[in-house]
Amino acid sequence: MAGTADDPIAILVDDDTAVCEALGELLNSVGIDTIAFSSSTELLEAELPDRPGCVVLDVRMPGLSGLDLQHRLVEHGILTPIVFLTGHGDIAMSVQAMKAGAVDFLTKPVRDQTFLDAISRAIATDIEQRRAADETRRNVELYDTLTPRERQVFRSVVKGSLNKQIAFELQISEVTVKLHRSSMMKKMNAPSTAHLFGAWQSLPDDIRSNNG
Repeated sequence: MAGTADDPIAILVDDDTAVCEALGELLNSVGIDTIAFSSSTELLEAELPDRPGCVVLDVRMPGLSGLDLQHRLVEHGILTPIVFLTGHGDIAMSVQAMKAGAVDFLTKPVRDQTFLDAISRAIATDIEQRRAADETRRNVELYDTLTPRERQVFRSVVKGSLNKQIAFELQISEVTVKLHRSSMMKKMNAPSTAHLFGAWQSLPDDIRSNNG
């Protein structure tokens, strides 16, 4: 495992060493690094690499099952996409796993290409999640630079209010609204209302629901 921070990695969790080795060789052959754990507990105690990737889970393992581990990861805020690969799955398990957010639920034996396609989808999902999280982080930092009045104007603009309506709502002049609006858009690095709306949509719910 010698990849850079941008190189994808698949985290394999299976108590069958031979399975981990075979999957590792397959994934390495298409340029995907791997790291393997023989149990759910081993993974939970490890410091996972901060790289785009996915988790490949067996369902039936000693100690915590793969489904239990899926719930633990969510509880710990670890949202890395999960692909289940098991020889002991049934419809009820697959439904439970998919409802909890799994990208795919595959049963052994599985075709190499089917497995690789599922891994590719999971990694693409993680890359998108990471991009969205970075955008949210940047926009929260920009939002924190706004004055209380600029935040009020921001909220009104994304609601679709015109300057004249905002002036009436805030009991200030339309000229003052324009000044606050211009300053707010500069601070948010928003060249247009469309960009501003996108930034607003990326903010966490607690900010968007705050009327202050």
